Amino acid sequence: MVFTLEINGTPHEVDVDGDTPLLWVLRDVLCMTGTKFGCGQALCGACTVHVDGQPVRSCQTLVDSICDSAVTTIEAIGQAPQGAALQKAWLELEVAQCGYCQSAQIMSAAARLRPLVPDFSFHVCSSDTGSGNSDACADEAAVKRCLDVQLGRALPRSRPTIRYFNVAR
Repeated sequence: MVFTLEINGTPHEVDVDGDTPLLWVLRDVLCMTGTKFGCGQALCGACTVHVDGQPVRSCQTLVDSICDSAVTTIEAIGQAPQGAALQKAWLELEVAQCGYCQSAQIMSAAARLRPLVPDFSFHVCSSDTGSGNSDACADEAAVKRCLDVQLGRALPRSRPTIRYFNVAR
């Protein structure tokens, strides 16, 4: 069946079964590979995208359930000023670790920066609450600092000075 999906502000016609997960439409049909596959069970959060501004797990979001919705992926999050500022702060504050889950963590964080989502009691890096992203190498304190900077609740700190000592004498 042919579905018209609005992804990153652009309509896309896709010919897939209605029970196809959005993740596979993004990655395999539209070649948008920023959204990652993690567990396939909506537990880890690696596949997080926004549907109508809300973070969802694309591995369990079926195409026929989002036909009248706007989907935003990591490929477009930096086009909005707030998203671009978040990505910049993410780099400047050295939040990233291995990188595989970074797109999903940024998507989850960006959703929490929206004015309609004032609840800040979630965990971006831990899926223990069901609202975060499971990532063994993430630094949740760095993520929270980045969000505090973006919300104006903290000033960005400068990078520490790294000194190298010559120990071979």
